[in-house]
Amino acid sequence: MTLATTRTMKRPQTKAIEKPGPEPQPRLTDRSRPHDASPPNQLTPLARTLKQRPAKRPTPIDAFVLARRKWVRGERLDVGQIASELGVGRATVFRWVGTREQLYGEILSAAYAHIRARLRRVAVGKGADLVADMTRRTLTTLFAAEPLRRFIEQDPEFAIRILTSKSSPVQDRCIELEASLLRELANKGEINPALDVDTLAYIIIRVGESFLYSDVISGREPNFEAAAAAVRILVAAEAPVSKKR
Repeated sequence: MTLATTRTMKRPQTKAIEKPGPEPQPRLTDRSRPHDASPPNQLTPLARTLKQRPAKRPTPIDAFVLARRKWVRGERLDVGQIASELGVGRATVFRWVGTREQLYGEILSAAYAHIRARLRRVAVGKGADLVADMTRRTLTTLFAAEPLRRFIEQDPEFAIRILTSKSSPVQDRCIELEASLLRELANKGEINPALDVDTLAYIIIRVGESFLYSDVISGREPNFEAAAAAVRILVAAEAPVSKKR
């Protein structure tokens, strides 16, 4: 073997293979941020307004609606309890509704007006016959109304006072509705009553009351056919031709 300069054999170097990392996400700058995006904990103007909106304050109508609901369920009306449930003072409710009798009166008057409006659409006949039919239907409906009968049974003396005296607006409202019907028929020429309309309306309501509450007042069974017949006679009685209403 000859002495000679030998070249060192170098192994070829292998370059390490780099593993691909996660792709860089684009940075969301203020310029590129969507206009409708907002931090999850930040309230929008709408949310802030809804959150800060004060609760609705009770009104006299709220007291009326609550009292009517209680009356329909057969509960006795207690102004203090109504005030407590509405979150207002007793003095406030008394200022709204007046006396307890007046509150009952408003509830009963509203119920009566609703019944009359409904029955007017189905009543039949003309002139005195129509008034008599309205009387019969009204008395029959009121007698069958459970809230009214229960109200009378709970305290008959108090109930009759509310329904038939000046301590509440019930009777006056009933007379007004009756007079309105009589004027309508008179203007149509269907009736020419001997009595003036207001007096006749008052008598019709008093006749109806005496029959509707006869079982409470005198222990007599109500006879609504007799009441309707009496009303027909009253309305059919005509004034002299020369007499002006």
